[in-house]
Amino acid sequence: MKKILLTGFEPFLNFKMNPTMQVVEALTGKVIEDYEICGRILKVDFKEAATQLKEHINEIQPDIIISLGLAGGRYKITPERIAINIQDGEPDNNGYAPVDAKISEEGADAYLTNLPIRRMIDRLIKVGYPSEISNTAGTYLCNNIMYEGLAYAKQRGDVLAGFIHIPASFELAIQHGKIPGWNLRDLIDSIELCIEEAVHEHKDR
Repeated sequence: MKKILLTGFEPFLNFKMNPTMQVVEALTGKVIEDYEICGRILKVDFKEAATQLKEHINEIQPDIIISLGLAGGRYKITPERIAINIQDGEPDNNGYAPVDAKISEEGADAYLTNLPIRRMIDRLIKVGYPSEISNTAGTYLCNNIMYEGLAYAKQRGDVLAGFIHIPASFELAIQHGKIPGWNLRDLIDSIELCIEEAVHEHKDR
């Protein structure tokens, strides 16, 4: 059976919960056309998250890597187009805040996703879920993990990899008070539809 590594993040900054954890938990163990979803949660830590991701890759040997991140304030599902070789932004959960730092000194300036992101958003819109392609994953941990996943996919050549930002859940939106939210069931269903498109793309290769 082929494997899909699906990752989410722990809570961070002023978000007291992270719905990516719930989405990953809900989909872990699910099989889509002989592709098993293997879920893992990453720390919000510039120095540890990439190491965690690489350990999970070595353990699972995935054919597809899809990482999820919370974009508190966005109201659409937004697959990311590109990851850049920069770490910068707010402090992580251990207080580390890099400034204009490279993810990899010898790595490419950027990597484009090879997930079928256009088909993903078309599928979501067709069934009624707001979605659009995002052209910036920022420079925080989401971009960092997307970059590392794509670097591995580039090295392997036969692996699909990318990143999807999701809105807050209703529960988080209520806790936060100033951001839009989605029903958790819809978040889970949206990501499952995106995974189905990734599986179809991988099988067609």
